[in-house]
Amino acid sequence: MVVNTKPPSELQDATRIVRINRPFPLFRGGSLPNVEIAYECWGRLSKHKDNAILIFTGLSPSAHAASSADDPREGWWEYMVGPGKPIDTQRFFVVCINSLGSCFGSTGPASENPITGNPYRLDFPELTVEDIATAGREVFQSLGIEKLYSVIGASLGGLSALALAAMYPDEVKKLVCISAATHATPFAIAIRSLQREIIQNDPKWMNGNYRFNDTPKQGMRLARKLGLISYRSSKEFLDRFGRKRVFKSQPIDPPFSAEFEIETYLEYNANNFIDQFDTNCYLYLSRAIDWFDIAAHGGTLEAGIAKIKTSSNLIIGVETDSLFPVFQQQELAHVLTKNGLETVFVKMPSDQGHDAFLVDEQRFSPVVREFLANS
Repeated sequence: MVVNTKPPSELQDATRIVRINRPFPLFRGGSLPNVEIAYECWGRLSKHKDNAILIFTGLSPSAHAASSADDPREGWWEYMVGPGKPIDTQRFFVVCINSLGSCFGSTGPASENPITGNPYRLDFPELTVEDIATAGREVFQSLGIEKLYSVIGASLGGLSALALAAMYPDEVKKLVCISAATHATPFAIAIRSLQREIIQNDPKWMNGNYRFNDTPKQGMRLARKLGLISYRSSKEFLDRFGRKRVFKSQPIDPPFSAEFEIETYLEYNANNFIDQFDTNCYLYLSRAIDWFDIAAHGGTLEAGIAKIKTSSNLIIGVETDSLFPVFQQQELAHVLTKNGLETVFVKMPSDQGHDAFLVDEQRFSPVVREFLANS
């Protein structure tokens, strides 16, 4: 049985919790004794419950995609979700989930294991994108929604959206997949593998048993810096920072201290992240991205994509994305079209790289707006 155990009035903000009070089977085997999935929602569900849109997030965001009366803080996709915006909450009932395995209300490695009473840590079972997709399905089913008008995701969220459409083809009408692909490239796997190694080599990681008040910040800080480099493009860094130097407030600085603005940019953003995200959750979600392969749902890439039965699809790739290069979105769109599915492919000429969907409102807004408006 799936029940909403925490009504909005009992929460500090707009986040709701769905608790699944039964074993939750996992894609790679095993199960969790029960799970909680955090989500937020905007708009009103129609009488026939046919206007629901589910948003899956990237690796690090919470379910707070946009502000609301219950939580006026700016959301991570503020320009995209809201009244009159591309994902129009005057027309659609929009639900955004915090991924299973994350640390913003959903069950993950930092959560209490109900069997032991201690945090799961590395006792958390192997997590996959498919598990995140199934957890999202539990949320919309708990709301009485049998079929989504659309599922939308970018980056890890795009993988989750693909997985949902392939695993539950009768429950998704339209697919919007942004800066994602059917599998990770060797380059992207190499980046994430190095990030995980950096974290595990921090002495404070202690094989996942770090103190929550003394976390492996050095490892997370360096891993995040590497991530930030891969999330944006060299052209953006060139145009934005060039060779600008930082102002030295002290006449004598430590050897090799930050001298260029790009260095202080990385330092500032990495430090902002490390106090907000649990280390083991980061490791599990990172590995889930590397494991994902649509071929697992049929034996080949083509067979996996053939599972998808959506009525229309929007596939967006960014020319400067190094993590999920645009040729991968082209390939996905090509096979969807070959399978007879109406598919719009957009090759976005943005300089912001993989993270363009978060910041390039001018380019992304009209594309998403037109697709949903014409549906």
